[in-house]
Amino acid sequence: MAQEVRGVVSHTKGKPVSVETITVPDPGPGEAVVKVQACGVCHTDLHYREGGINDEFPFLLGHEAAGIVEAVGAGVTDVEPGDFVILNWRAVCGTCRACKRGQPWYCFSTFNAEQPMTLASGQPLSPALGIGAFAEKTLVAAGQCTKVNPAAKPEVAGLLGCGVMAGLGAAMNTGGIGRGDSIAVIGCGGVGNAAIAGARLAGATTIIAVDIDPRKLDWAKDFGATHTVNSREVDPVEAIQELTDGNGANVVVDAVGRPETFKQAFYARDLAGTAVLVGVPTPDMTFELPLIDIFGRGGATKSSWYGDCLPSRDFPALIDLHLQGRLPLEKFVSETISLDDVEEAFHRMERGEVLRSVVVL
Repeated sequence: MAQEVRGVVSHTKGKPVSVETITVPDPGPGEAVVKVQACGVCHTDLHYREGGINDEFPFLLGHEAAGIVEAVGAGVTDVEPGDFVILNWRAVCGTCRACKRGQPWYCFSTFNAEQPMTLASGQPLSPALGIGAFAEKTLVAAGQCTKVNPAAKPEVAGLLGCGVMAGLGAAMNTGGIGRGDSIAVIGCGGVGNAAIAGARLAGATTIIAVDIDPRKLDWAKDFGATHTVNSREVDPVEAIQELTDGNGANVVVDAVGRPETFKQAFYARDLAGTAVLVGVPTPDMTFELPLIDIFGRGGATKSSWYGDCLPSRDFPALIDLHLQGRLPLEKFVSETISLDDVEEAFHRMERGEVLRSVVVL
């Protein structure tokens, strides 16, 4: 039978969210109901509330989550009730052109649940990134559930569902950072510091953190930055070049997503180096470079979607590294809160006071 649970709903662009009763149906074929244990407050949820993703209100917010599978629908074989899972928004199809050419991390036809969750009135909800996990329970496609070691705490495991995976993957998957490499990361919030942690994990020896906030630069040191640059005080391109024997970094990650920061990333990389955009720009932003500079500097400029991750491959491995003490996911959790505190958590995030607020249910 359908269940009534509490969830965080955004009804109107730019207006405060509210905690309301929502209806979660029984899982249909290929679907699963997950009892949410923890869900991080990600900037993407704020983008939804501000109408920056689309205008399909009302939204059921939350997507960076972990929990326990409660029930599965017909045909589901990869997970079963009782499994501890991280929710993902890349449930690969296996049949699109990206999957067929062996690149499922680019899957162009990912799955979501087909049945809608609704308000008590029966009005359908749009779940954030097809998940909607600021709720006591949520309905997802079973492929959105990635089973991991249950020894991990839900409040840290769930962070791999979005922001931390995006940063780790930007450095390790998209940027291809390796042993002995140099990397600069522009913007040291949750995603940027995850890129720094990923670079350290991959064996980079020069890890340069760039930000305008001294507090965030201090956070970056905790995650493995070997050098910090306050770009309010010095030119970051010149500073990065000075720290890399005048050459520039092998990889530069822009975790801000603005034209000026991506320009810095482009020019701060070494010849034939890689600039990676993982910060999300707004639709009105444009970017221009002299074509001769693109030709003359070689290398690559890339965007990183979800850290180019494959959840079935990456989530279990990263959780194992965390449990071994090699990936300090717990450092990303600035505070734990309740569903009723999400609106205020958005404001703390906007003010740069936290890496992650995490709703614990």
